Amino acid sequence: MKKWGFLVIIVILLSFTIVNKETTLQDSVVIQTDKKMNDEQLDDSKSSESFQTKSITKESVYKGNLLLVNKKFPVHQGSIKKDVLNLFTHKELTKGYELFDTNIELSEDVASKFLKMIIAANNEGVRHFKINSGFRDFDEQNVLYQQMGSDYAMPAGRSEHNLGLSLDVGSTKMKMNEAPEGKWLANNAWKYGFIIRYPKDKTQITGIQYEPWHIRYVGLPHSVIMEEKNFSLEEYLDFLKKQKSISTTINGEEYKISYYPVRKSTTIQVPTNLHYELSGNNMDGVIVTVFNNSKEDRIAK
Repeated sequence: MKKWGFLVIIVILLSFTIVNKETTLQDSVVIQTDKKMNDEQLDDSKSSESFQTKSITKESVYKGNLLLVNKKFPVHQGSIKKDVLNLFTHKELTKGYELFDTNIELSEDVASKFLKMIIAANNEGVRHFKINSGFRDFDEQNVLYQQMGSDYAMPAGRSEHNLGLSLDVGSTKMKMNEAPEGKWLANNAWKYGFIIRYPKDKTQITGIQYEPWHIRYVGLPHSVIMEEKNFSLEEYLDFLKKQKSISTTINGEEYKISYYPVRKSTTIQVPTNLHYELSGNNMDGVIVTVFNNSKEDRIAK
């Protein structure tokens, strides 16, 4: 009898834990869509004194962290991150993981975000990460394409690796689809602004086979929204274009995201009293993300 009573208590405690965990997840992300004018979405007070006018040119469509790159939408020269560096010569950025060789390059900003994520994984006992590939220039991409063929590589200018925002991450112990490192990234990368770019259930949308090793930096809050709504990058950008403006609350922090079509040039209103980030989508417009905290403070929990 005592044994059965003990088991009942354990079941009750486990049920409470599961319910509590689900409630926390549901409360952490709230997404509201609104098709009103974008300027109104940026400031509830609608005070023009809080805004400044910013000119947006066509070149802005091809810069930023939310660029869609594939066979249809190629990388422009202006799309390549300006802070690409050799990771082997920057030991401060490679603590907690290995490099495939001495030639791995990546955006310094992305490498810094990746390091923060790897430190978190290391603290949880997952410690066998390795970067197998990072930034590739067009010449390197062309060589790879000639060697691997269209089934396993993209032509020069059609690969995310040409941006400096993407990297192939492996495990020093086993294949990523079996490794603890692969499972940890699949469950946690979104908290740090990264996504599994080519998920198993999105191959018909991305046109790319499942790649558990290929991660892409898009930044917060975008990675969190994509995780919450099970969006690929293609689906997320299409969602923003249709909704025009959305607001989302993540861990109590409010973000406002607005899409603006850009043809030749246009002007938009951006806040003077808040932080904002601007990214093109590499297709036809720009996305403005407004938030309170500086980006160094932002991490999803």
